Amino acid sequence: MQESIITDSTYCRVKEMRIEYRPIGIIHSEFTEQENTPVQGVFNTSVGHVEIFPEYAEGLCDIESFSHVILLYHFHRATECRLIQKPFLDGEKERGIFAIRHFSRPNPIGISIVELLGVSGNMLEIRGVDVLDGTPLLDIKPYVRQFDHREEVRSGWVDDQHLDGVAEWNSTPKELRKRDRTNI
Repeated sequence: MQESIITDSTYCRVKEMRIEYRPIGIIHSEFTEQENTPVQGVFNTSVGHVEIFPEYAEGLCDIESFSHVILLYHFHRATECRLIQKPFLDGEKERGIFAIRHFSRPNPIGISIVELLGVSGNMLEIRGVDVLDGTPLLDIKPYVRQFDHREEVRSGWVDDQHLDGVAEWNSTPKELRKRDRTNI
């Protein structure tokens, strides 16, 4: 492993930084409990809404021309950070938090790619929601196929999982536990 290439003073300055973000809106969904929220939006067709605060609504100009958007949000109900965790899709082996998408992270930031169904004023209608109702939204970025799609991707331990039928299982922590896919 390569040693740090930054100076001690830069390391200390960055490590001590306090970074603060303010929500730009709220994500609304039918999900009120982590236990019953899908683990990935690609496995469900749930419809929800993103409410952008009025002072940021102008930033939605031209977003309706995209079929999908990327939502960045704060896991406001995340439990304490655990650097080693058993992932929802594999209850067999503990893995490093940076090798999974669990919400109990050092910085509880979430990311979801959702289908954009429509825009009305400061409201976005979306499909493929995997977020708790009332989640604070930090940012929206357009999904751009030419930038965001990659060929020849390795997906680490996930490549070894049998994901056939996961969408039909109602892929929530509660349902995955019933199939011995997770133990949290």
